[in-house]
Amino acid sequence: MDLVAIRDRKNEYYKDLIEDANVHVGIANGGDGSGQHPSQSLLDMMTIYEEFGYFKGLKVAIVGDLAHSRVARSNMEVLNKLGAKVYFGGPQKWFNQDFAEYGEWHEIDELVAEMDVMMFLRVQHERLADNENGTFSDEKYHEMYGLTHQRESRMKDSAIIMHPAPVNRDVEIADELVECDRSRIFAQMTNGVFIRMAILASMLRYRGLIEE
Repeated sequence: MDLVAIRDRKNEYYKDLIEDANVHVGIANGGDGSGQHPSQSLLDMMTIYEEFGYFKGLKVAIVGDLAHSRVARSNMEVLNKLGAKVYFGGPQKWFNQDFAEYGEWHEIDELVAEMDVMMFLRVQHERLADNENGTFSDEKYHEMYGLTHQRESRMKDSAIIMHPAPVNRDVEIADELVECDRSRIFAQMTNGVFIRMAILASMLRYRGLIEE
């Protein structure tokens, strides 16, 4: 075995593998718990760059289930390094100091008219406590935190919609808006194929197993 891609529910699972002297394979992190999601972050950056051609000064809102999202953590770090201005939205109880270091939390109705990118996150019911799932309402969440048609109508003409997928339709985003003209969700999926090919090729080159 020369290379493995691993997704695990444990945060930073790869540290044990890196420190294990008996492990001699390349490890691509396909997502660790609620920690990081490097390949999703890279495909998101590719999608944003294809759209705008730059990052510096772009306003990007990450909205939704922040507390349980590895995508949010990877993207907020990279976007800050690239010079974008990051904002957060969604239930305020899911916003904590980890995120405050990288951007401010605002009500979604304050964000939609100002952002260049509205990036929504899936509500991860499998990570919520039983009492939270028991009282969760799709309709109420969509009304309070989701991209409704009314909110989409207030977005800038040049602004785009993103989501790492799968999408809970009519929860994070109104059903018809998933495929609307400003949605880049399917572009993200396409870019994910090429980004992950590039990651694997880069790791194999590093190990001297393929040539440039």
